Amino acid sequence: MADLPADLNTPLNMPSPSRPSVLSLAIREKAALYSAYMPFLKNGGIFVPTNRSYKLGEEIYLILTLLDDPNKYPIAGKVAWITPAGAGNNKSQGIGVHFPSDESGTRIKLRIDELLGAAIRSSRATHTL
Repeated sequence: MADLPADLNTPLNMPSPSRPSVLSLAIREKAALYSAYMPFLKNGGIFVPTNRSYKLGEEIYLILTLLDDPNKYPIAGKVAWITPAGAGNNKSQGIGVHFPSDESGTRIKLRIDELLGAAIRSSRATHTL
C-alpha cells in the first residue's frame, strides 16, 4: 500500500518535502563517466540526466552503478547544479548531485578517480562544463 502524504491535498506522486527523491544511475562506459563526473565540487559529484525539476540544495538519494563494478553505491547527496531544459551547447537536462562529506562520499569519489585515471585531467567537454 502506498504511503499517504501528511497533507491529503498533496498528490501521491509528489515527493514529500521531508523525504529525499530517489534516483538511480547506471554508467556503463568510461567516456560517459568522464562526462558525468564533477571533480570541481569539494566532495566530488555526478551529473544525473532527469526531466524532473529540483532546487539547489535539495536532498537526493542516488543509487549509482559504475562500469563493470557489480556494486551499487548509495549516495545521500544534494543538488549542486541544474541544467534546465533547452540549455545551450546541446547540454542534457539534469542535475549535479554533490557527494556527501562522509565516508560514502569519500569512497565513491576515490572509486571514480581510480576508474578514470589520467582521463580525469582531460580538457574534453562534459555535461556540466
